[in-house]
Amino acid sequence: MLPLKAKCVLSGLALGAAVALSGPATAQTRTLNMQATWPASLTLYENFTYWAERVDKLSAGTLKINAMPAGQVVPAFEVLDATHKKVLDGAHAWGGYWTGKDKTAVLFTGGPGGTFGMDFTDFMGWMYFGGGWELYQEFFQKHLKLNVVAYSVLPSGPQAFGWFNKPITSVADMKGMKCRQTGIAGEVWKALGFTVVNMPGGEIIPSAQRGVIDCAEWVGGVEDLRLGFHNVWKFHYSPGVHENTTVGELLFNKDVWETLKPQEHEWIKSAANEAYVIWHAKWQRQNADALKELQEKHGVQILQTPRDILLEFIKGWDKIAEEESAKNPFFKKVLESQKAYASIVVPYKRFYFPPYSFMANYYFPPKAN
Repeated sequence: MLPLKAKCVLSGLALGAAVALSGPATAQTRTLNMQATWPASLTLYENFTYWAERVDKLSAGTLKINAMPAGQVVPAFEVLDATHKKVLDGAHAWGGYWTGKDKTAVLFTGGPGGTFGMDFTDFMGWMYFGGGWELYQEFFQKHLKLNVVAYSVLPSGPQAFGWFNKPITSVADMKGMKCRQTGIAGEVWKALGFTVVNMPGGEIIPSAQRGVIDCAEWVGGVEDLRLGFHNVWKFHYSPGVHENTTVGELLFNKDVWETLKPQEHEWIKSAANEAYVIWHAKWQRQNADALKELQEKHGVQILQTPRDILLEFIKGWDKIAEEESAKNPFFKKVLESQKAYASIVVPYKRFYFPPYSFMANYYFPPKAN
């Protein structure tokens, strides 16, 4: 028979082993309730669910994201205010929707006009190595006085120029056309002669079928295929320069964020960076498959946007950006920060990177439209 002291030691070891074996199963699970600005049918929403799944796996199930589609708690465009007020713990959204509060918001999506020639990698470079992320937090917390923390997660571009009911060869062909556009890009097109109509993505096809609009821009590729744009229009033009480097965001209520442990912060940020890269790689393949289907199955003409239209858009954006900078010091501050970063990386890449388009044309010669 063992002495009482030995029995106590063995009992303690057994209890410790039981706790160790139970591990994460006994750990307290935290759930964040977050809503997207997208319906569940869109691939943009799948970026949200991919990120949520990665957080769950990285945390071994101790941190979960209740990833809700648009409208489940609040209307899509109210998620920012709902996050600020802690109606939601957070949101999955796009900063261009907040330009009604301040036009600076669109710059944290990459902004129209090509972001001075930066691509999606360069945008994240500016965000994390050029002072962009600090400006991002300053914008929400000090400039807008919102109790929000933000991170980039959704590289949803480059986006197409749009869909039309007739061929487009110049800006003159667009004048007077009623076209669905949104945000600051819509302001540029309006200045160039469009009759701009703003509406959510789900209303585009019904509006086109009723003759309310003649053309529309949404995203391009698989997103447009899922919404059925090919059932209304047969002329699809790309590229565009209105959202060629456009990035969506994760928003968190700042009070909620500060209750999370440092390790939980790292899981969230690591999953966001992974979603940014891996989801985008998958999405580009989905877009390629979608364009093939649009052409071969639905008879859509995939056409190249005339360069003059792209140039006129950039000039129009520069004019609006100049006007906004003159009256909005914070807009100017962010825009100049982006340009300063781009002035370093863009010329370097133009010189140092191989000519991908040259090699693409060699191996896959473009077909005549």
